[in-house]
This record gives sequence, structure tokens and C-alpha cells, in this order.
Amino acid sequence: MKVPVYVDNHATTPVDPRVLETMLPYFGEKFGNAASRHAFGWEAEAAVDEAREQVARLIHASSPKEIIFTSGATESDNLAIKGVADAYREKGNHIITCVTEHKAVLDCCKTLEQQGLSITYLPVDAHGLLSPDQVRDAITERTILISLMAANNEIGTLHPVIEIGRVAKEKGIIFHSDATQAVGRVPVDVEEMGIDLLSMTAHKMYGPKGVGALYVRSKRPKVRLRPIIDGGGHEWGMRAGTLNVSGIVGFGKACQIAAAEMQEEAKRLIGLRERLKEDIFRHLDEVYLNGHPTLRLPGNLNLSFAFVEGESLLMGLKEIAVSSGSACTSAALEPSHVLRAIGVTENLAHTAIRFGLGRFNTAEEIDFVARRVVEEVRRLRSLSPFYVARAKSQKRPEGEWKVPERLS
Repeated sequence: MKVPVYVDNHATTPVDPRVLETMLPYFGEKFGNAASRHAFGWEAEAAVDEAREQVARLIHASSPKEIIFTSGATESDNLAIKGVADAYREKGNHIITCVTEHKAVLDCCKTLEQQGLSITYLPVDAHGLLSPDQVRDAITERTILISLMAANNEIGTLHPVIEIGRVAKEKGIIFHSDATQAVGRVPVDVEEMGIDLLSMTAHKMYGPKGVGALYVRSKRPKVRLRPIIDGGGHEWGMRAGTLNVSGIVGFGKACQIAAAEMQEEAKRLIGLRERLKEDIFRHLDEVYLNGHPTLRLPGNLNLSFAFVEGESLLMGLKEIAVSSGSACTSAALEPSHVLRAIGVTENLAHTAIRFGLGRFNTAEEIDFVARRVVEEVRRLRSLSPFYVARAKSQKRPEGEWKVPERLS
């Protein structure tokens, strides 16, 4: 086993060797511009077309032409939300979203608010879920877009997308989903889910960084978008710019692999996730699960460790790559907006750690992570006068709260 152990696969994933092998020729002999009208360009265009089909198949789009390549999910979110707001302004000015969305969606909505649009930010329950009834009740005569993520990037909670899609269809409103964390990890079917616009990116599913896509429904209804990048008329006029052929080829291959292996991979990751969770809960008290206990991404485990500062825990776990539950903004550590939205106290929000298990993690690595987390939490708690006093008041043996030698 090599250290550091990487368990931050919600931030990014390593490129699968099979994806890299597929990409390599497009950095060398197959270097053509897909827009060029000669042999080199046609070769690149054919590779892009194949990748478009691979992406479309993974999400069950009715046509490869519904896949618009972008630089990543952030651009896809911006194109979807701003593109609809501009194209449908004569119909209305109201957008419905959720308080736990990724900043790419929330910041986009804040910008539109400043331009005079009305935004409804729906709350969630203690597990991070919202109900279809909440969405239905928020709809007005001026609503033009519902934008709700499929899976949360911090706590892994899966929204009831199929039911929300039915509400959108029933009311004749465009439904956009930021499915960045879901695509390639859990089944996504834009037809079954009633999704009209879907954002995704390659680097969350073992593909390269810097390439993503936006699914744009072409019928029932045909969605109109005003482009946010002009110049050249690429991607049917929706997204100008020379195509990242090597990245797109890698994205397509990553989708092909996910389609073939997702079901078995999810089973394995759920097993590893539960193994990690059980080990930690068996050896530590005052640990809290954030997010839904079962309706969550297979490899996601978000835990709060009371009496331990999350940043201190991260610094102590130098052999493990994980994420804290806090985001650094304006030189001050602010608690995660997602954790606060589900009712986690500020203190516990600051103690949260997100574990993101992935394709290349092994059982040996997960056992190592569990052991080191328990050791470090116990070490930090032994330095906390609040925890030590609490442990002594409960007359617990010192071995239960001091640093263990090693876990068996």
C-alpha cells in the first residue's frame, strides 16, 4: 500500500489508465482541429462524434446531438441557467433552486437576482432531502426553470429526481439538474427522470479535467438557450470555441467504462464505505453521520467528530487525502453551507470530514484510513480539556479516550 491514501474522489478522480491510453494519440499524430475540413480535421471530428455517442448512451439521451461539450460542469451550469433566463425572459423571470446546491448554481442564481430575476431557494430536511411537493408549491405563473442537483457533493444525498421531473413536466417548466456527482456513479436516465438540461464533467468519473458537457433536450420540449460564449458557432451555436478533442475522447471513454462497470463498482464501494463507517463508529463516540443513511452516493461518507477541529484533524492525517467540512472564504473558515442547511450546529459543522471512496481504493487502504482517523481523533481529544473532563465525569477507563497503541 502506498501513502498518502487518496479518499477525496468527490473533489476529483484520478484518470483511469484506459482513459489515458485512449487519449494519448490525440496529443500526437491525431492532432487535428475538429472544425477543419480536411483529413486531419475529419479524423478529429469522427473521434468527437464517437465520444458524443458514448456520453449520450450513459445518460440515455435520445440523440448524440443533445450533448454540448463545455470546459466542465461549472460552465454547463452557467450555460443552462443563464441561457434559459435569457432565452425565456418573455415567458417569466422566476427560478426555483435549493439551498444545498453547488456554488456554481448558487452564485449563478445570485448574479441573476442582481439582474432582477426572482429566485426561490428551497430548504431541505435533516438528511438534505427536499420533497416534490415543495417544488410544486414554489411554482408560480412566472416560473421558467427548476434547477436541482441529482446528488449532493458534500453529504452524498440523492434527491428524488424522478418525482421532481414529473412535477416539472406536469407544469410545463424546464428542469435542469447539476448531475456532476451522480453521472457515472449512479444510474442517470434523462428520459425517465424528465430532465431537460443536465450538467456533467469528466474529472469526477475518472476522465480528464477541463472538459464537461451539457445535455440539452431537443424535443418534448425543444429547449432554447442563449449562448454565453460567442464566436465561431461551434456546438450548433450553443458554445463557441475550438473543441478539446483529446479531453472529449477521454470523457467518452470514461462514460463507456462507467456504463459497463457502474453497477458492480457501486456495490463494492458501498461495502468499503460501510466497512469504514463501522470501524470508526466502533472505536469512537460522539461521531455523527451527515446526509441520508441510505439514499446517498455509494462512496460518500461525511462524518462530524465532536470535540475535534476538522482542520486540525486534516493536518494530523498527512498520510490521507480527505476534505474538511469547511470552506475557506475571505481568509476565514466558514462552516459548510450544506451542513448548516441540514441543521448541523456550527461547532459540529467545523468538525466534519468528507470521505470520498473511489474506483482504485482497496480494503487495505480503507482499514488504514479507519485506523489513522481513530488514532488522530483520540490524540486530539486527549488535548481537549472539555472532552477529557467529560470522559472523566463518566468514569470511563483512560484507554477509551487516550491514544490507542494500534487498532487490531
